[in-house]
Amino acid sequence: MGLLGSLSMLLPLLLWVLWMPAVRAQLPGDKERSARSLDALLQDYAFRAFPSVHPRTGTLYAGEPPSNLTGIKISAMRLRSGSLRTRGVKSYWEFEMPKGVVVQPYVERLVLVYQNLGKWSFFYYPIPGYTYLTPIVGLLAYDAFNLSSTNLPELDITAPINPISIKFSGVQSAPSGLSAKCIWFDLEGVMKFSNITSDNICSATKQGHFSIVAEYTAAPSPSPVSPQINGGPNEGPSLGGGESKVWKIVGSVLGGFVLLVLLSLLVLWVQRYKHQKKMQQMEKASEVGEALHIASIGNTRAPMALGTRTQPVLENEYVP
Repeated sequence: MGLLGSLSMLLPLLLWVLWMPAVRAQLPGDKERSARSLDALLQDYAFRAFPSVHPRTGTLYAGEPPSNLTGIKISAMRLRSGSLRTRGVKSYWEFEMPKGVVVQPYVERLVLVYQNLGKWSFFYYPIPGYTYLTPIVGLLAYDAFNLSSTNLPELDITAPINPISIKFSGVQSAPSGLSAKCIWFDLEGVMKFSNITSDNICSATKQGHFSIVAEYTAAPSPSPVSPQINGGPNEGPSLGGGESKVWKIVGSVLGGFVLLVLLSLLVLWVQRYKHQKKMQQMEKASEVGEALHIASIGNTRAPMALGTRTQPVLENEYVP
C-alpha cells in the first residue's frame, strides 16, 4: 500500500475526529431549536386529547406525551376568542388569564395548550448560574379550526390591561446564598427575569414558558445538589444539569477512544511504511551489479565475464 493509499484511509478518521467536538457541542442542542421542536411535538399530542366528535368548549382535556418524554404533563382547552376577551380564564392549572386578552391574528376559536416539563425543564431550558425551584410550565395558543392539524404556528396572545398570573405551588425553598426570581422564556428563546409577588406568583403579558429559579449570588459548593421538585401538578425527580453532563462525558469518551485508535493506526502505518521502504531499497540494491556480456560457444549463448581480476602467474617462470 502506497503513501497516498494509506493517507486516504486515515483521512476519513481524522475528519470524523475533528467533526466530533462540533457534534458534542450540539448534543445539548441549540436550546431554542430543541425547545421549539418540543412545542410542536406537544401540540400534536395535546390535540389528540380532544374527542373525535363534538369537543366541548371550555373543557380541559388531559393529553398523553410520547413515551420517551415521561414526566411531562400536557392538556388542551378549546375557547372562543370573544369569550376569552370578555371573560378570561379563572383557572387553568397555574395560569389565570384576565379579561381583555387579545388574540392575533384573530381566529374564531383557539386552543390553549398547557405544558409542565417536570424533570425535562433544565434539559430544554438550561440556564447556567441558576437552579430551578419549580418545573417549567408553558401556555401556548393555537388555531382550533382543524383539531387534527400538526406543526401549527402559535397565535400571539397579549394581556394589555391586566397581566396573566402564574401561581406556583410546591416551590422549593431557595438555598442559603441564593435569591429567587421569576423567569419567562418567550417564543424566540429569550429569557426575562422579574420579581416574585406574594404567594409565589409570577406575572406576564404574553404567552411562553415560566418558572421560579434561584440565582447563585454566592460561590456555590463544588458539587451543588440539584433541588427536588415537590408538589405541583407534576411531582418528579430533581432538576439539574445531569443530562448535559452525561452528553459531555459520553462525547469526551468517544472522542478520546477515536483519537487513540487513530494514533494506533498512524503508528502501524509508519512502521509498515518504513518496512516497505527498506524492502524496496534491498530489491534495488540486488538489481544493481556488473552486467555480464553474452558470448557464443558453439551453438549456445552464455554470459561471460570480460576478464578476471587476477591474472594467473606460474610459480616458476624459468621452466627447464
